[in-house]
Amino acid sequence: MSHPFTRHAKTGSPAPPRSNAVVGVLALAGIVVSLMQTLVIPIVPELPKYLDASPSNAAWAITATLLAAAVATPVVGRLGDMFGKRRILLVSIVLLVSGSVVCALSDSLVPMIVGRTLQGLAAAVVPLGISIMRDVLPAERLAGSTALMSASLGVGGALGLPAAAFIADRYDWHMLFWISAALGVVALALLVLIVPESKVRTGGSFDLLGSLGLSAALVSLLLAISKGGDWGWTSGTTLGLFAAAVAIFMVWGRYELRTAQPLVDLRTTARRQVLFTNLASVALGFSMFAMSLVLPQVLQLPEQTGYGLGKSMLAVGLILAPQGLVMMAMSAVSAALTKAKGPKVTLMIGAVVVAAGYGLSIALMSEVWHIVLVACVIGCGVGFAYGAMPALIMGAVPASETAAANSLNTLMRSMGTSFASALAGVILAQLTTDFGGHALPSENGFKTVMALGAGAALLAFFLASFLPRRQAAAAPAEPADAPAEPAEISGARS
Repeated sequence: MSHPFTRHAKTGSPAPPRSNAVVGVLALAGIVVSLMQTLVIPIVPELPKYLDASPSNAAWAITATLLAAAVATPVVGRLGDMFGKRRILLVSIVLLVSGSVVCALSDSLVPMIVGRTLQGLAAAVVPLGISIMRDVLPAERLAGSTALMSASLGVGGALGLPAAAFIADRYDWHMLFWISAALGVVALALLVLIVPESKVRTGGSFDLLGSLGLSAALVSLLLAISKGGDWGWTSGTTLGLFAAAVAIFMVWGRYELRTAQPLVDLRTTARRQVLFTNLASVALGFSMFAMSLVLPQVLQLPEQTGYGLGKSMLAVGLILAPQGLVMMAMSAVSAALTKAKGPKVTLMIGAVVVAAGYGLSIALMSEVWHIVLVACVIGCGVGFAYGAMPALIMGAVPASETAAANSLNTLMRSMGTSFASALAGVILAQLTTDFGGHALPSENGFKTVMALGAGAALLAFFLASFLPRRQAAAAPAEPADAPAEPAEISGARS
């Protein structure tokens, strides 16, 4: 694999300094962005009151972020490959800060939705950060650094929940967004000061029609998945959106195969290593999110139910926080295992560990320490698996397409979480128990969702088994025997 770091050394230019600082700042940016996923969880029950809106309308503050992230991730990745990953990463952080300020100034639904949409547009920071690492770090630092960056998605979410609950309990809810804006400004300043720009670019023109087609297909699909429970899974609106998504995806795919500079290179995506990594990512995204839907509810339900533990939201966050620390610690172990045995083995081990964690939950979910154990075991497996995915993707795509390929992989994980949310919602709505005249999810409902999480992890293991035994070498951005000038790198195409 060719690295810009090596090319700088050959031409006598100084190598990018302060590798540790670069990795730390990029990981911080990833954590700040992932905080957006848990930021509003403590105030979700109160949002209708805060925004003077119905519960179904207030839910758009969550749905808007999901849709914006899905649309932005592949588009921003492609823009990063074309115009500079650091430049587009900075734009993403600016959008996050702007969205946070808009939310902090909001007292009604529309500005809140606008702000949350802007926050969602920053979702591609993690794949952009991984791609920058490939371009500016020495080869021996790459595996551990990208594993840490990938794990920042889970770390930020796990650590953000107790922090958000603490702030929401003691201060006005707007403070959540002011702190989010402040963290974004800190991340932005550090990125400007420390992270260098990569010279690896594709150049060319942006596929506007392809981006519009993909956006329309993703919005149709995710809107049907996220709102199908409210609208009815057999309603005309839900079925129409599913049908529209299928039709648009088919037309979009045909167009992308014919255009000279596509938004998504489907031929590269169809390579076995990329295809099966992305499919395993969907399964693992499903598996990871199943836990996030079950464990907080079990912790919060009243003890009188016989299976709830009666904890506050702050206690829930503190109980689940160790999972994020485990994920961060496992990123280094994941990198070492990848270096010794290859990313395929690391991904498969991670999937098995996740499945084992879910298996534990079937028998151990009646005490707080049970929940901590289950969350940490699953977090350990996710740390392994998420650390291996960037290595698999970058081992099969040219350096000039790294951001787009990593962004698509991130989108696949997000699709998995959306499927988990929809399916778990249906199961928990069907398997209920009566508690004081109110229908609550039953213990069997929770165990069914956890069993599905185990099944999804085993599916990821099965899909990973189809990956090549040896990691495929990425196509170089330029001939390996001669260092390329920046102009040549900018024009490189796969």
